[in-house]
Amino acid sequence: MRRKTLAILIPPLAVCRYGCASCCAAPIAVFWITGIVGIVYGFMGGPASLPSVSWITVGLGVGLWALASIWAETTIRGVEADRQDPKCQQNNSNICRIVRPRLDESDPLDEVKKFQ
Repeated sequence: MRRKTLAILIPPLAVCRYGCASCCAAPIAVFWITGIVGIVYGFMGGPASLPSVSWITVGLGVGLWALASIWAETTIRGVEADRQDPKCQQNNSNICRIVRPRLDESDPLDEVKKFQ
């Protein structure tokens, strides 16, 4: 429950705490902060400098915030799936389904060392 609440209210902090900071915390933070700025800017009249609230700008800000929250929750679930199955035996993770290690692949650093 606390994880979901944190993912809704402060998505970048939720990713850092319950996921991995290097996964997506920075782009999620950009969407979240832009959402907050959009909401505040909308209440101040928006880009058209309306005398009242620009509901379209507020809606855009809420949408960006919602997108950041959904992205944070998806990232946290993916990290948890990776932790539960670190060797990709059960294929619970999306990354395991996309990228499968091949046994016949050579080490790229060995290839570089050959040319030096």
